[in-house]
Amino acid sequence: MTRKIIVVFITLFISASSFAQINSTSVYSFFGIGDRNNSATTEQLSMGGVGVSLSEPHRINLSNPAANASLDFTNYSLALVSKNSWEKQNGQSENASATYLSYLAMGFNLGEKGGLSFGLMPNTSVGYNLISREYDVDNEILAATAYKGQGGTSKVFLGFGYEVAKGLNLGIQGNYVFGKIENSIVNQIKGSTLSTKYETISNVSGFNFGAGFQYKTEVKENLNLLLGGNFNFENDVKSNEKEYLYSISSGFPRDTILNNKNISYLKNPMKSTLGIGFGRDNKWYAGVDYTFQKALSSEGSIYESDIISYDNYSKFAIGGFYTPKYNSILSYWNRITYRAGFKFENTGLLLDVDKDGLDYEPINDFGISFGIGFPVGKQISNLNFGFEYGKRGNSNGNLVQENYFNFRMSVSLNDKWFEKQQIF
Repeated sequence: MTRKIIVVFITLFISASSFAQINSTSVYSFFGIGDRNNSATTEQLSMGGVGVSLSEPHRINLSNPAANASLDFTNYSLALVSKNSWEKQNGQSENASATYLSYLAMGFNLGEKGGLSFGLMPNTSVGYNLISREYDVDNEILAATAYKGQGGTSKVFLGFGYEVAKGLNLGIQGNYVFGKIENSIVNQIKGSTLSTKYETISNVSGFNFGAGFQYKTEVKENLNLLLGGNFNFENDVKSNEKEYLYSISSGFPRDTILNNKNISYLKNPMKSTLGIGFGRDNKWYAGVDYTFQKALSSEGSIYESDIISYDNYSKFAIGGFYTPKYNSILSYWNRITYRAGFKFENTGLLLDVDKDGLDYEPINDFGISFGIGFPVGKQISNLNFGFEYGKRGNSNGNLVQENYFNFRMSVSLNDKWFEKQQIF
């Protein structure tokens, strides 16, 4: 058993290098420290992202540490996601795609009432590559500007859950956020032998903590009521920023015009998620989650701009799953799990497309999702596929409307590591 644990720890830390290459496919990842990642499993995201009230003995729940108390098996989970997006602005369209490791996690029970989970997952992602051009009256290019960003932040987490009373689980979780973000703007003017490059490099780090609860009771035979909540407490994320401005000749730096260092903080208010659901164990579940967070703010950042502002964040999600007969011996197809859901998300990002400081446009996100889970082996392991289609933003004025399709795949492996030896 000890060798198994050591192997898992080594795998987690080796896999950390793969998260450094995370790329978003969204132009909106330009702002702040990038796109927020959904802290949820493939199974949950296939149900619109719901699940803060759901706990299962053979499955990790990344949305609520209280669910760790219900683990009966040692669970090892990893997932991949392929993001594809199509951006539309002023009648022009572009597309982008990226594939990366979505999360790597492990959970196991500690006695009859406790459970622990830990892992690694992306926290935010930055990835865009844009070019804007200026034309004269003869429609010839006067100047071109290239915008490029890459990197993001990752999150290492450790969560613990415990059943404090019958049907009531409480949990706590600690997270360490780290990463590197690079942004650059290169400008070239017609007839000039030199171009200019403005570059920023940010090394981001910070701790945050959260707590959650789950309550489950049988309201009538074969019908359970499930309540849950998760609370990520207020925290600051520190960013060590470097700022450069220099000229470029034949693709190589020439003269340095600006070289600054800066320290800034991204302030995250408490984020709360509440959920309610109904279901029958191993058969079906239907739930609703609501998430709320007051507006983000930054202090001393070189990325501050008049065209961007922040509003309160909110998300409404509804979804569920259905399994015809999870323990069917005669039919494999009866053991397959089907999932579906949708979400509506107010990202909290506001953009001033006219740059007059008056009319900020909210960036909203709507998506529908579905998925399917195939049982593997004899110990409740499974292979899951998830699909999501949605739209973010709109094409009003100079805004960008982003249509996206996400494909997810995860493996959830289960084993009994802590069984007591039987003496006959």
